[in-house]
Amino acid sequence: MSAHSASPESRSAARPGDTRSTLRPAAEVMDLPRLGSLYPFRLSFMRVLVRRIMSEKWRIERTLFELDSEGYGTAIYEIGTPNGIYSFVAFAHYVEPERRSDRVIADRWDMTATLCEGRVDDEHLTMLRENVPLQEAGRIDARSIVLSRANKSVRNFEYVVNELASGRQPSYENLAKVGYLYRTTAVYGSGKFGMADWRKVRSRHKDFGRPFAAEMFMCYMIRQFSLEQVDHLAQRRAPGSAVAMQDSIKRYFGIGNATGLGMAPFLVHHPLLIARWVEIRETALARVVEHGAVNPDYVATLTVLVTKAMQHLREIATDNVEQHALNVTTIEQLGVVLSWIESNQDISSWQFFVDHAARHWGIETQELLHSLLMELYPELTDDLEDQMCVDEQYSLVPDELLSKLKDDIETHYGWALAIDFSSVASQGSFWYRSREKLEPRLGQSNVDAGEDKAMRLDVARSVRRCHDLIASHIAEHGDCRVALFALRQPAMRSILRRIQTMSRTTYGDIHANLMDIDVFPIHLLRCKLSFFGVSKFDPRSRMWVRNTMFQGAPIAADIGDPFADDWCFPVMPGRNEGETHDSGSAD
Repeated sequence: MSAHSASPESRSAARPGDTRSTLRPAAEVMDLPRLGSLYPFRLSFMRVLVRRIMSEKWRIERTLFELDSEGYGTAIYEIGTPNGIYSFVAFAHYVEPERRSDRVIADRWDMTATLCEGRVDDEHLTMLRENVPLQEAGRIDARSIVLSRANKSVRNFEYVVNELASGRQPSYENLAKVGYLYRTTAVYGSGKFGMADWRKVRSRHKDFGRPFAAEMFMCYMIRQFSLEQVDHLAQRRAPGSAVAMQDSIKRYFGIGNATGLGMAPFLVHHPLLIARWVEIRETALARVVEHGAVNPDYVATLTVLVTKAMQHLREIATDNVEQHALNVTTIEQLGVVLSWIESNQDISSWQFFVDHAARHWGIETQELLHSLLMELYPELTDDLEDQMCVDEQYSLVPDELLSKLKDDIETHYGWALAIDFSSVASQGSFWYRSREKLEPRLGQSNVDAGEDKAMRLDVARSVRRCHDLIASHIAEHGDCRVALFALRQPAMRSILRRIQTMSRTTYGDIHANLMDIDVFPIHLLRCKLSFFGVSKFDPRSRMWVRNTMFQGAPIAADIGDPFADDWCFPVMPGRNEGETHDSGSAD
């Protein structure tokens, strides 16, 4: 049963109003382990982008495909949207095996690409060919919106080409272990290396005016290129026997991604944006819980989605012991969920359901169920997709009384005040940027060099210091305006702006001490990736994770066809729930 199959009369007739009174509290939602348990959901950026591509019938046309018999060369795709023309330009390279690496210090990749405004003429293409393959070492202009690079899957790419060249389709069983042909190692936007900045993109390129829309489209196009490249290679290797890959298999391929610590500081440096994303997600969930009709059709659809999610988790290949254990536990708990639903067909409300989940099942299971519930009611959630942007201004409120600010800190930052910063463990880590690549790294205090160059990610400790100075100032001088305190303590101005700004938001800062010796950066990575729409998390350490994007999504050939928007939690086509496979090592 489709998530859209319930009868119209069973749905809410109108979009609900204010749901702030039913939003979950920040103490629950902004807890870092819970943020690190989030799954993709209906308003994740990939889902929103694909809905837009399909509903607006974007035109994706290959205008240049000059690849040699080894698959190396140049490809250009022209993208036509209701608002303009764009070009995706890709360069496929030979890379010596010893120089291929996912690490940010790599300087050679199997393919590099950029997304540009307008059409690309010969002069522009020459400039791109000279600079795009260099990535950070090159320089491009503001006609480019995104810059990226990717490496082939060592196991999948050659396997797929050989199968097609031999006249066979690749096996789903093999593809389930590594669900992509290429894996991106960086996707740059927002003005880096001379590209168009966010202000220009948002104002002039409305097709990509939502957060990370251009970056997600870049990944979608790398996926498209990879599918066409293997078809090309198979035909060149064995023109007499080669077959084209079936569309159903193409849809099962995603684009891989390797994400490290470079993403983590973003969540700290952009608290207003993260607070908005979380608030929109929680608003969508609150609307469903409060206004979503409960009837047998919706309950049946939920059971289908739960069953699909269980199989999706079974098909995740990871060597990470902790992640595998989490997946196994979640699968087991989802089985209990199905049994519970079967014995409680008279569910009175979704609030009753989520309350029961909170009492009986782990946070991974809870958050997955929340994502699935949002799938049931697009009419209650999808209007929120245009509210993910926010103007990030962190302003000092000089006229506020210091006593009022102290009360606000104790109300909104009680989590930070509860941390014992006198313990060695609470200050056991520091973040810094590497000299070689200017990428974030995590060091151990009093062990690793570079602590004197630490990045300012110590929000919790800064709040503690600010609170203690305010309390001392009030005790010694009495109450006053924040302006006077800021004049006497100029080093506190930055954290004062942050506290005063974030205290006015629903969710505020992430409730975590990122300086703790046991800080788990992968929670930050997974939180952000869930908003991107990433699935199949495969942690390689506590510092970086491999994952899959766009698996199950429509391919370019599907544009213009009916679209069900049901590609969340993709599983192998034809796979029956309950079957398993050998997971093996992820590529």
